[in-house]
Amino acid sequence: MSTGDKIRLGSITKRGNSYLRRMFIHDARSFKLNGNRSSHRIGGRLDDLEQRVHKNVATVALANKLARIARSSRLAPTPSSFAATV
Repeated sequence: MSTGDKIRLGSITKRGNSYLRRMFIHDARSFKLNGNRSSHRIGGRLDDLEQRVHKNVATVALANKLARIARSSRLAPTPSSFAATV
């Protein structure tokens, strides 16, 4: 089955730190209930997603997005790492 040019992201797997995975799920639930969706970039994506899938699936998808953001910001080079190499 081909997805064409659509990027398919994986789900949150059960590998790794279960506590951290649980915290991402709690953060996603909190944002769904209390977050200001109109002023946040993720809010529009979440509104579209909730129209298509079950609310729990949307929560896990948001948690996965938050985990990917956290991982990319953790792995991003910092200005201090550039100063150390010069």
